[in-house]
Amino acid sequence: MGRITASRKQLKGDPVYDSLLASKFINCLMWDGKKTAAQRVFYGALDIIKAKITDKEPIEVFHQALDNVKPNIEVRSKRVGGASYQVPMQVQKGRQQSLAIRWVLTAVRDKKGQPMAQKLASELMDAYNKTGTSITKRENVHRMADANKAFAHFAWN
Repeated sequence: MGRITASRKQLKGDPVYDSLLASKFINCLMWDGKKTAAQRVFYGALDIIKAKITDKEPIEVFHQALDNVKPNIEVRSKRVGGASYQVPMQVQKGRQQSLAIRWVLTAVRDKKGQPMAQKLASELMDAYNKTGTSITKRENVHRMADANKAFAHFAWN
């Protein structure tokens, strides 16, 4: 009844660094099912990062950049007695990762005039240094939660 079968999908890391996070990032970066193009962009960005930062591995920079972008708290709408309140709530681990990836990719896609790998490398370096568009997005979410902490008591109802 509750038995796990062998047909379950096995989680595999990316082919170069064997990182599950990198694999997930590449899948989110992928457009129209073109995985090799997404991998070319991702690894190109890591090569650019390696050329700029020589003392750290580029995959470590990537992991730290995404950790810097992850939000701890966010606001969610909750209806109480006919009024909607923005209630600050803790963000679960999986959602933190998804939001970080989404914000980085949105920031990269909004930049214009450069090759995709270069834009991605730039945004990852900015996130690693705690600057840039995706970090600004995280700070705005935290600021919004802080502004609405008066409604935090609605979170547990």
